[in-house]
Amino acid sequence: MSQTVDRALSILPLLAEGPADLGQVADRLGVHKSTALRLLRTLHEHGLVYRQSDQRYRLGARLFALAQEAVENLDVREIAHPHLVRLNEQCGHTVHLAVHEEGEVLYIDKVESRYPVRMYSRIGKPVAITVAAVAKLLLADLPEPERHTLADKFDYPMYTSRSTPNAPAFLRELEKVRDQGWATDLGGHEESINCVAAPIRGTDGRVVAAMSVSAPNVVVTADELLTLLPLVRRTAAAISGEYSGKTPTKETSS
Repeated sequence: MSQTVDRALSILPLLAEGPADLGQVADRLGVHKSTALRLLRTLHEHGLVYRQSDQRYRLGARLFALAQEAVENLDVREIAHPHLVRLNEQCGHTVHLAVHEEGEVLYIDKVESRYPVRMYSRIGKPVAITVAAVAKLLLADLPEPERHTLADKFDYPMYTSRSTPNAPAFLRELEKVRDQGWATDLGGHEESINCVAAPIRGTDGRVVAAMSVSAPNVVVTADELLTLLPLVRRTAAAISGEYSGKTPTKETSS
């Protein structure tokens, strides 16, 4: 039975390369045409392959529907949370997870700092979109026309002297973030709070969420916090791998 399942599943990556006839499938599997036909018929019955009018087979619509449903039901927070906890245990600082929804960037998870001085952020609360590191990562991944449209709509409150002052400056910052693959907020929202962030990517390489480590100056300086960037990026990469199914679940190493 396991050999039959293995053979049937081996047909799918073959057809992902393009339509193939019965002989090509049999040759690739190293089986008789009658065996290949039986496997193809079973896959066809389940909508995973489709038989074209030229008698060649291609991937079926049901397969794409299942893939889309699986992606839509992925819970990035559930996948990310253990990684965020481990990162917090390693560095001790506040760790956030955020997503972009309906024009806002929202925190969807938070692991509190072990230090007495803590941040007032909370799950479900929108971030300061023009200065927050997680917001920069999420918006930098948008297509350029969409970035420009959003940038023109935003107000640019000067929370501190380091806040982003206007749309042109914001777009330059997004371009920088897009190129380097990480972001910071060094006193842009609150003078005393610094933050470093990294993106979490899905199967298509697009940014689906962003995670960050934040700490007040009384605990660590901005330069000290920036030394954690490699660890933050490794954690984000581990979450991305698990979320996209490209790597097995494993502990995030330090």
